Amino acid sequence: MRDDYILHDFEPAYLATWRAGRLESKVEAALHELADCRICPRNCGVNRLANEMRTCHTGRFAIVSSAFPHFGEEDCLRGWKGSGTIFFGLCNLRCSFCQNWDISQRKMGQEMRGEQIADRMLDLQARGCHNINFVTPEHVAPQVVEAIAAAVPRGLRVPIVYNTSAYDSLASLRLMDGLVDIYMPDFKFWTSEVSLRLALAKDYAERARIAIAEMHRQVGPLRFGPDGLARRGVLIRHLVMPGQLEEAKAIFNWIASELSSDTYVNIMSQYRPEHQVGEIGRDGKPKFEEINRPVRGSEVDAAFASAREAGLWRFDVRIA
Repeated sequence: MRDDYILHDFEPAYLATWRAGRLESKVEAALHELADCRICPRNCGVNRLANEMRTCHTGRFAIVSSAFPHFGEEDCLRGWKGSGTIFFGLCNLRCSFCQNWDISQRKMGQEMRGEQIADRMLDLQARGCHNINFVTPEHVAPQVVEAIAAAVPRGLRVPIVYNTSAYDSLASLRLMDGLVDIYMPDFKFWTSEVSLRLALAKDYAERARIAIAEMHRQVGPLRFGPDGLARRGVLIRHLVMPGQLEEAKAIFNWIASELSSDTYVNIMSQYRPEHQVGEIGRDGKPKFEEINRPVRGSEVDAAFASAREAGLWRFDVRIA
C-alpha cells in the first residue's frame, strides 16, 4: 500500500468538532432542518418535529431495525471484530430490486431517541467493532447528528461510516461535515430514465453526483491505518446489474475524471432478482423483465474492464 494512503496519527473527525464546542450548534441546525424537511432530495417540507411524515414515513425519531457487528462488509471495514452496523428502517428511494426491502419498505424496528442510538454505538465500540456504520441514514441525518453528539462525550472514539444510497441533500451532508470519517455511497444509475423506472427517482444521478462530490471534498480519497483498516475518505459501491453496462461505464468515467482516479471503488457482483422484480404485470410478463435474472460473470468482468479503462485502479473485489 502506498505510504500516502496510510494515516499514522488518525483521530475521528468528531473529536475536533467536539473540542471546538460545535456539536451543540450542529444539533440545533439538524433539528431546524426537521421542522421543514429538506433533508433529502424529496424536499417534502413537512414538520417532522411534529411527527408529520411523507415519503420516508419517518417522523421525529429514527427507526432502528438492528445493531450488530457485521462481518459481511468490505475487508477494510469489517477487520477481525466487525463493522458496528446500525441499520435504519425505511428509505427515501423505492428500488424495485432492493435486497433489504423488508426493512427499507416496511416499518420494521424500534423508534429511538438520540441517547438510545448512542447506547447502541457505545455498546458496539465496547464489543470491539472497528467503526460505527450507519446504514441507510439519508432520511435520518439530523437524528444521526443527535446520536453522535450524545455518544462523543460518553467516550465514542472509533470512526464513523456513512453508508448511503447517495440520494442525499447538500443540507444533510453539510451537517455531517466534521462528524463523518468515511463516506460509503452507492452510485446506482447514470440516466434519469433508468433511475425513474427502477427507483422512482428521476433526479437520482444528478443528486448522487452532487452528493458524492461533496463527500469527496470533505474527506478525500480513502486512507487506512497501519493495520490496513479504513480510517478516512470515500469508498464508492457500484452494484453490477443485468444489461446495465453503459450505466456503469458512465459512472466510472465520471468518478475518474471528476473526483480522482485514486477513488476506491467496490464493484459488486451479488445482484439477484428481489422484491418487485419478479412480479407479474397486466401483460402477463415480469414488471422488470430486463433485470429479472442474476448478473452474469461476463457482465461483472466487463464492468471491471470499463473501470480500468476509465483509469480507476483501487478496487475491493470481494463480494460485500
